[in-house]
Amino acid sequence: MKTALLLAAVGGLLGGLALYFSGRPDLASTVWLVGVLPVLGALLVEILRSLWCGEIGLDIVAALSMSAALLFGETLAAAVVALMYSGGTFLESFAEGRARREMRDLLARVPRTATRHQNGSLEEVPLDDIMPGDRLLIRQGDVVPVDGTVASASAFLDTSALTGESLPIRAQNGGDAMSGSTNAGEAFDLVATRPAKDSTYAGIVRLVEEAQRSKAPMSRLADRWSLGFLLVTVAIAFAAWWFTGDPIRAVAVLVVATPCPLILAVPVALVAGLSRAAHFGVLIKGAGPLEAMARTQTLILDKTGTLTDGRPQIVTIDSHDGTDPDEVLRLAAGLDQATKHPVAQAIVAAARERGLSLPVPTNVAEAPGEGLTGQVDARSVVVGGHGFVTGRVGEAAVEHPALAAGSVLVAVGVDGRLAGHLVMADPLREGTHDMLARLRRQGIGRILLATGDRQEVAERVTEGLGLNGIRAGLTPDQKVLLVLTERKRGPVMMVGDGVNDAPALAAADVGVAMGARGAAASAEAADVVLLVDRVDRLAPGIEIARGARRIALESVVAGIGLSVMGMVAAALGYLTPVQGALIQEAIDVAVILNALRALRISPAETWSPRSTATGHQPTLLQGNQT
Repeated sequence: MKTALLLAAVGGLLGGLALYFSGRPDLASTVWLVGVLPVLGALLVEILRSLWCGEIGLDIVAALSMSAALLFGETLAAAVVALMYSGGTFLESFAEGRARREMRDLLARVPRTATRHQNGSLEEVPLDDIMPGDRLLIRQGDVVPVDGTVASASAFLDTSALTGESLPIRAQNGGDAMSGSTNAGEAFDLVATRPAKDSTYAGIVRLVEEAQRSKAPMSRLADRWSLGFLLVTVAIAFAAWWFTGDPIRAVAVLVVATPCPLILAVPVALVAGLSRAAHFGVLIKGAGPLEAMARTQTLILDKTGTLTDGRPQIVTIDSHDGTDPDEVLRLAAGLDQATKHPVAQAIVAAARERGLSLPVPTNVAEAPGEGLTGQVDARSVVVGGHGFVTGRVGEAAVEHPALAAGSVLVAVGVDGRLAGHLVMADPLREGTHDMLARLRRQGIGRILLATGDRQEVAERVTEGLGLNGIRAGLTPDQKVLLVLTERKRGPVMMVGDGVNDAPALAAADVGVAMGARGAAASAEAADVVLLVDRVDRLAPGIEIARGARRIALESVVAGIGLSVMGMVAAALGYLTPVQGALIQEAIDVAVILNALRALRISPAETWSPRSTATGHQPTLLQGNQT
């Protein structure tokens, strides 16, 4: 429709000009009129539709200027305004399409089918038919259709479309593969862990669609400003006519004010900001959250899974009988394959990251909450709490140096003797200090920790971060109360990853969820989802949000200022209607091009992956300490 109106306006203007210069001004005026009428008719329909919805916009000025120009015989000016209006709306659509490119790329990559292993053969099945436990073949170049675990020796995955990571990552056997990533290596098998509709990529697509339908408070404010600008425009036009008796001056004033940059700059700049943030793995659910993100003054951070990785990591491996530390880890991990306990799974992951070969355990017996016993490589192995292991191997309890708050001690017994200890902790994420310093430079005045963990654990983990406050031992409703209290100081951003964080995320001005591994409830309640499991993506996200909002305001102020100057000049008789239309068109183009600068916002310190050899998450294992 917009293309057809633009073609009608262009054809009418050029056809009329050709007739005018060939000595047929009367016929030229008729052709200009024919080119204007479709645009004016479509515009009137749009105005009526808006009024029916209770909205008043600056399209009314465009309709007034075209109608007034036709009424007073300025058909050329009306034709230029018609071209200007249709061209402006077409340019706005093009600019928004350009701004949504990153989001559109995400949507375009949704696979429709998958290749499933079935009874010794391969079959192509619709995505909705895939169920947890299905074994899929992911060919080279295929997009991973559902969340799953790698069932082959390894997989080489390109996650750049989701997270902005420029280099592919290698996922080992048993490692997670996120739907939406692309197989950049040889074909591999994947065991589905979720149906397609519940997978990461399906959730991202839903969030993108919600974001595309959203409207920012700033855009709604621009609509309200439109009414004021409309009154100012009509007042200047009426005054010019009243004091000079020349209606053409009033026409020129209306033409210069059409259409206003106010209705073009804000949506283009904010949508460009959404698109740019998505490129860096920060999915913002709409222009409203983006604007709120730009105004954030207080940041509240959850601890486990946000400031920390959320999964225990081995800090040291202590050997007591001369056994090699890697052997202590290998035997413990071999036995721990038989349980789903989070600490046991962390030990298994650490062993695999070191490239240790894990044999299949036998004769396994588990004492829930205490530990495991079993055979590994024909050796009797016991893994668990210190008291549990020393009791099983028949040794007196050996004193171990005092542990830091929040650390966990795992004992390992081999063939009737205490072989060693694994000291585990949930450490602070790497780069947290730099991220918080960068956020303060961006204007975040208060940074608080909100955690359900003990006070001493929270203080140990955050030591040296310079937080403005630590609130420990909080229940979910107490986190909500903290958010509501801090909102009295200014806009609040809350970051979390668990189900218990969802109420606080919903209560904050901006809720941010760790989407890569976070709970679905927190992702649904949040306004922003970090697609890569790194809280330091907050810094570029906020920088982009503030940059997009600043560009939108710059465009509005500059555009409105130039339009008002043009209206004054037209009222004083310095601009004809045709000249005013050409000047306003130049202003509109400049405003839209300026708004598109949001697509080129480059965060000062762009993150890059530190390691691509062992998988998505960097290892924090610091073993071989005896």
